[in-house]
Amino acid sequence: MIRLALLLLALAAFPSSAIAAADVRGSAEQVFVTGLKPGAKVELGSKTQRAGSLGGVVFRGVRPGSYRVAGKRVRVFSTRSAPPSTAVYRQKLPASGYGYLKTRDGTSLAIDVHLPPGTGPYPTLVEYSGYGYANPAGGESSIAQIANLLGFAVVDVNMRGTGCSGGAFDYFEPLQGLDGYDVIETVARQPWVLGGRVGMMGISYGGISQLFVAATRPPHLAAIAPLSVIDDTATTLYPGGILNTGFALSWGKDRAHDAKPASANGGQAWALARIKGGDKLCKANQVLHAEAIDLIAKARRNSTYVPSVADPLAPITFVHKIGVPVFLACQWTDEQTGGHCPTLASRFTGTQRKWFTFTNGTHIDSLDPATFNRWFDFLSLYVAKRAPVLSPDLRNLAPVVFQTSMGVPNVTLPDDPIQTAGSYDAALAAFEAQPSVRILFDNGAGGSPGAPVPGFEQSFASWPRGTAQTWDLGADSFKLDPGARPKTSFTGNTGPGGLWGATPAYRWLPNPAGTALSWETEPLGSNTVVIGAGAVAAAIKASTANVDLQVTISELRPDGHETFVQNGWLNTAQRKLDPRKSTPLEPILSRRARDLSTLPRGKFTPLVVPLYYQGHAYRAGSRIRVTVSAVGGDQPVWSFADVPKRAAQVSVRDAKLTLPVVPGVAVPTPLPACPGLRGEACR
Repeated sequence: MIRLALLLLALAAFPSSAIAAADVRGSAEQVFVTGLKPGAKVELGSKTQRAGSLGGVVFRGVRPGSYRVAGKRVRVFSTRSAPPSTAVYRQKLPASGYGYLKTRDGTSLAIDVHLPPGTGPYPTLVEYSGYGYANPAGGESSIAQIANLLGFAVVDVNMRGTGCSGGAFDYFEPLQGLDGYDVIETVARQPWVLGGRVGMMGISYGGISQLFVAATRPPHLAAIAPLSVIDDTATTLYPGGILNTGFALSWGKDRAHDAKPASANGGQAWALARIKGGDKLCKANQVLHAEAIDLIAKARRNSTYVPSVADPLAPITFVHKIGVPVFLACQWTDEQTGGHCPTLASRFTGTQRKWFTFTNGTHIDSLDPATFNRWFDFLSLYVAKRAPVLSPDLRNLAPVVFQTSMGVPNVTLPDDPIQTAGSYDAALAAFEAQPSVRILFDNGAGGSPGAPVPGFEQSFASWPRGTAQTWDLGADSFKLDPGARPKTSFTGNTGPGGLWGATPAYRWLPNPAGTALSWETEPLGSNTVVIGAGAVAAAIKASTANVDLQVTISELRPDGHETFVQNGWLNTAQRKLDPRKSTPLEPILSRRARDLSTLPRGKFTPLVVPLYYQGHAYRAGSRIRVTVSAVGGDQPVWSFADVPKRAAQVSVRDAKLTLPVVPGVAVPTPLPACPGLRGEACR
């Protein structure tokens, strides 16, 4: 009797006409309802929501089980990797061109299949992100064309809630990883896929997504090759606890725009074009786009560390689950994702077949010639299961590719012994004999100034643990004035021929007198190679309760020039370190709200400013310069518009610089040209 009364109450709150029209689907800890009238009230247990502008509702955080929603019975399943049923993987995908792939919860993802020349079956790669990858006119930021030239088929996939894909978008929620699992398992079963195995590739967004998908361990995933990625969302979004209102926030705004229903006011333009062209499924898939999570509000709500929110978005917390072979490349001076990716190198404990390349450079430099060769070798050996061989015709295309992607002319591929090994077994043995970690030094100094060629390289069996070397800096005071800080270190565009070109138009300006502190070490007695993070420790006293600090590390060279190396940041209210994770060479901020603390008035307070990673060869005779200032101005597209604009008098004492110095690394090349190093301004 009680159950009947509750049912009648629910029916009274939900008009029968709306119930009849509603479509209800269960998902991984979510429930979707579509076909409603805008504003209609829907109940799920104690939760009540109203339908959005297109008549859709998404209930998130629903415990697995059976529910009655809108008068219909629905089953909610868990976020575990294995699906409730593998029957969905028997679907047939287009052998070439545009189509849709259905996931375990019935959501249709837009895909575009690109086949290489020749007859199949083909070694196959998946490229997966929220960009317009599936756009039949050409995927946004896709590198599918390069893979096709190398003989790989590529399946470009738009994440749920973007483009013509169904569902509602939320930044790397568990469902996106499960969708990726379903994509891999479905693609692997297609008759045109070689060997029933699939690899993943992609740069930036398409690189980061691989980490989330691979952690779900799809059985038919062969290998991943992520390029230019993050280690943790927070190290890009909140460096040192300070909101990055430049690249990070603008990227989030772009994702929020792209996740809207396709229209003249939002969404992805290619999806609107398909709808206008008669794609009914694309149109139907827009309904839940209106239920996307507000990413900017979410970012601002989580300015401090909340484990339940932050950890699922931090690859450092889950890459140990990845068991397939991994090839990863990142840049210390990546103007977009930032220089914290190397933290991942020691976290891939789930696989023994892992290779990392790190270098100075810009976002595109994960495709530099030396890295490109190793990337191609890796995909050939672990996905195609064949010896990597580049034909003369393909090798001759290299200058065109690099001119197009970077705006740098006359760039060729170096010789590669793996590609001349002969048989697959010989090539595999030679590749696996290579040390796991490769550092490319002085990228930009190995050819004409600024060309993507390293001056020299050094490899290590694992991440090199440098020896802590500390320099005493002393004491001083300055007026921290955010309004006086130079606004940017770069003028121009950030693509080919601009920041990614050979000699970008840097405007790396010194701080106005009295608005920063600057110390210099004694001249180095020998070449000093630093690989890792490090920190600047000091005691400070400020006239305000909180200040935002930026530390800049540069090389003051014997020829009088100064080369930018790296930054570190700190919001002093978030200065408490996590004692469980911190080391002298890599201090980790706690960032928990309970640890926030203002600076005591009139007293010196010890603190540590963590530095981002560097791999730099300081030459004998150079001095290391440490500059403490207001934030901003050094990174080309990072900015910090939300910091307080008020000036503060800051005194510093007992300042020390600690860097991880790696002994035994020979430096066979002279000082690079100025300008010349990629991603490192020189004045």
